[in-house]
Parts: sequence; structure tokens; C-alpha cells
Amino acid sequence: MPRRVTSRLDLDLGASVDLIFQITAAQGVPLSSEVLTFAQGERVYTPTEIVDQSGSRLHRLSAEPGRLEVRYDAVVQGPAQSPRTSDLETISYLRPSRYCQSDEVFAQARRQFRGLSGAELIAAVSTFVATTVTYTPGLSLGTDSAVTTLMTGQGVCRDYAHVVIALLRAMDMPARYAACYAPGLSPMDFHAVAEAYLDGAWYVIDATRLADRRSLVRIATGRDAADCAFLSYHGGYVGLEAMHVDAVLEGDEASADDDHEALVQIA
Repeated sequence: MPRRVTSRLDLDLGASVDLIFQITAAQGVPLSSEVLTFAQGERVYTPTEIVDQSGSRLHRLSAEPGRLEVRYDAVVQGPAQSPRTSDLETISYLRPSRYCQSDEVFAQARRQFRGLSGAELIAAVSTFVATTVTYTPGLSLGTDSAVTTLMTGQGVCRDYAHVVIALLRAMDMPARYAACYAPGLSPMDFHAVAEAYLDGAWYVIDATRLADRRSLVRIATGRDAADCAFLSYHGGYVGLEAMHVDAVLEGDEASADDDHEALVQIA
């Protein structure tokens, strides 16, 4: 299914700043077109592209004070090819991380999901998080973790993903975080989902139920949101003056509703 993804960021830089962006489709996503620009007045910056072991593409540049306009537009055509998952990665995705404290939710997970494994465990965790957390834009903080979300019962997509990941890791199933473009998402934004590793493949879990998992376009992959931020910076002030994200299915292709009990991979 052809998908067009776009993002526009307008930044106010208060000093010379080291900027790192993760807003492009990941390595292995088949692109029929792609344009990424960083402009400051008439000056256009050429970033350094760094690709991590999961295929996330990071674009790094040093920009001077002033208004920086970031523009990304790409058309995705066909299914993506994911890099092979190493034994080291599966080990790292079993460990607690900053926002996914699987050690702290261990007892709850073992009580809640006792006796479950494989696809049954994935479905049970997805349903539990979907029914116990309320999607509440604007009330959660960027520092909230899985433990915080379990206590408050509210959050946004990153919070749902963190709870899913923490619970699965507590049940000895490797789980990771993925930032995506999500056609049909409402409200539209960069989207976050979880992935569980089962029988040599990664299956996506979107406990928010807000997007069709089959149309997602991967941006970045990591242990949690700390690894997948769309922007990080060092050395000065950065103000986000405006941001617009969009993702649409192109053409007349329509699909049936996503069956969230089914095992689905990010295309």
C-alpha cells in the first residue's frame, strides 16, 4: 500500500546547537521518493546520517542561532525489510530500561498473566493495557514511565507502549519500542507502538487502538522513548515553534479493520 509521510518542524535556536533528528523512514523501508531539508534563511545544512543496529536513521548537524526549518516528505512503496535481530539485541530487550522498569512490575505481571506465553501472552497484555489505560493528551509528562502510567491509568501512545514493553519483559518476552508514521491516526502525530519478539519475528502491539498496524511506517527502534526521540540537542536553547506531521494512504486502496488479536508485523 503506497503511503506518503511528511513532517515539518520550525525551531528557534538560541545558540549554536548540536541537533539530532529521527524523523525519516528507517533503513529498509522501500521509498519511491524522499526529500529531507534543513534550511536557515538561504543557508541549507547537509546533515551527517548515522544508522544504528536496528536500522534507525539519525541525522545530525550543528546549526547557528536563528530559525531553522526542517522539512521531510517521502512516499513508501511496498513492504519493508527488517534487519536480522542479533542475540545481543534480544538480551537488551529483556532488560529493564529507563521508562520500562520490568523489574518493578515483575510481581504484577506474574500475577496478571500467570500461565500465558507466546501469542496468548501478547494478546492478553495488549488487551489489558488497552482497557486499563485511558488515552489522555496533555496530562502525561515526557518523564513518565510505565510505572507512572500503571498508577495513573492515563497517558498517550508512548505511555501505552512503555507499559506493554515492561509487562512483556517481566514475562521473559523480548519487547522493544518503535516510533512510526501512522496513516489514519487521530490526533495525527508521530506515533509510538511496542513490538514483541516471538519465534524469530517482531510483532507490533498498539494498545491505543488508534491506528491500523498494517499501514505503519517505521522511523526508529529502541529500548524505549529515550532511544527514539524525534529531536535531541546539546549545547544551547532550542524552541519548537511549530510542528506538523502527516501520514496518508495514497490511491483508492482500502483495508478491513485491524484485528488487534492477530499477529502483525510493521510493513
